Amino acid sequence: MGIFSRFSDIVNSNINALLEKAEDPEKMVRLIIQEMEDTLVEVRSAAARAIADRKQLDRRLGDARREGDDWARKAELAVRKGRDDLARAALAEKAHAEERITGLEAQGQQVETVLAQLNEDMARLQEKLADAKTRQKAMILRHRTAGHRLEMRRQIHETKIDDALVRFEQFERKLEDAEGRVEAYDLGQRKDLGREFASLESAESVEAELAALKRRVGEDSRGEA
Repeated sequence: MGIFSRFSDIVNSNINALLEKAEDPEKMVRLIIQEMEDTLVEVRSAAARAIADRKQLDRRLGDARREGDDWARKAELAVRKGRDDLARAALAEKAHAEERITGLEAQGQQVETVLAQLNEDMARLQEKLADAKTRQKAMILRHRTAGHRLEMRRQIHETKIDDALVRFEQFERKLEDAEGRVEAYDLGQRKDLGREFASLESAESVEAELAALKRRVGEDSRGEA
């Protein structure tokens, strides 16, 4: 089934409205153009048949006019020869020819009317077709431009993501460095604390040894006294 059901649907259509409702405007405008071109071929074929009909009518009309003129001459000849009977018969045939001429002229007028309408229809259809093709070019350009813009935005987006990841890794590295420095400081503190306790233990040992020495010295002094 086509987009348009008859010729008037095309020439009276609102292409903008059709494209706004379409899920894929670029595809829709291609279908519209295809149907317009197919319809234009049909209208041209109808015009060609009408032109052929007009030529045939013109030929038959010329024959009828020549026949009428011929019967008119024969009727005149019969009158000159005193043959009223033949003159009457010739005039009757002339009248028949004139009837055919009238009928053919009426048919010719109808064909001319049809041709004029077909010519007008083709002009309107070609105008619509040109408009649709212009829109098709614009849509293709917009689609390509949008595609390029989308690709650029996608690349920029990916670049921003990459930059964010790099910055995050840098921050994480700085955090790890800071944590390492803290841990190193703590390790250093534990070492100093160990030395302090070792110093205290050494001092206690010295004090104990000093006390023992004092006791011995005191005992020796009392012994000598």
